[in-house]
Order: sequence, then structure tokens, then C-alpha cells
Amino acid sequence: MKILLTYLLLFSGAAFSQTADFIQLKKKNKTITTYYSGMEIALTTESGAYLNAHINGIKNDTLYLQEFIIRYLPTNIGTYIVDTAGSYRYKYHYNQVAAIGKKANTNFNTRGSGAALLGGGALIALGSGVVYLADKEKFSAPLLLAAVGLGTLGYFMAKGKKGSGMVIGKKYKLVYMNMSTEKK
Repeated sequence: MKILLTYLLLFSGAAFSQTADFIQLKKKNKTITTYYSGMEIALTTESGAYLNAHINGIKNDTLYLQEFIIRYLPTNIGTYIVDTAGSYRYKYHYNQVAAIGKKANTNFNTRGSGAALLGGGALIALGSGVVYLADKEKFSAPLLLAAVGLGTLGYFMAKGKKGSGMVIGKKYKLVYMNMSTEKK
């Protein structure tokens, strides 16, 4: 038995394996993260669809994704169970990915606050205009300038980034790594 075990260990055949294709997210030619088959990915496509899906495969420049529909169902005793109601399968070329990553989870809504500043600035500027027309002695030019300044600041805050993850473009890029041995 010992001789057979020694023979198997010493003269075992070489095992070959094929690595699967993968995609790298790079920032200025520095790899941030690598996505393989079997991983989870959160992405936004060029058409605006947001997916939080499982990568079933990456082949020939295409991401094969599966998104699971999960529901919380109440039980008779007042607790909840997690149920998978179904799943959707998607195919996207890696160039169709517009952004990768989840939306920034912050407790401060910059866009909403910007809209409030814009509306408040416009309302104060309108009120200053009415005061100027009614009684020029009570008109305050610094108040009008402050209202216009706050309205402008609010406009740029409301127009700002949507926080939809790392946008593929100038700063970030996706690189497809083909690991197949077949030449096309």
C-alpha cells in the first residue's frame, strides 16, 4: 500500500486548468478591482438600468448576469422570511457599462438641499424686487445680492453629481482580459 501511494505521488500526471475571462476596473492605469465569474457586481448601464447581480460568466467581451428578485414575506407568528421570487438573466457587452458601484449612501441630500437654496434665493430676490418697487428707502441691496448668491449656489448643488458609483470615462475604465487560448 505504501509503495502504491508513493508511486501515485511521484508519478502523478500534470493537471491543466483554464482560467476564465475577467474584467478589471482601472483608475489611471492602476487596477482598483477585478471581477470574475461567481462574484456580485453593482452597475448602471448606458440605458440607465441599475443592476445588483451575480456574474454567471464573462466570455467574448460579454457579461452574463443574473439578478435575483428577493421578497420579505410575513409569517403567522409576526416574523419575516426571505423568499426568492424569481430571477432575471441579462447579457451586456462590457462597453455598455456606464458606472460601477453602488450609489453613495450618505445622510445628506445635496441635490435636495440645492433645490431648497435655489427656491429660497429666488423667493427672497422676488421679495426684494417687490420692496424696491413699493418703497425704495427700505430696499436692501446686500439682501438682494445674498439671495442671488444663495440661488446660484443652490443651482450648482442641485445640478451636481448623482452619486451613481464610479462613472466609466476619463477617470475610470473597464478592461476586458481574454484568457482563452484560441486565436480569433
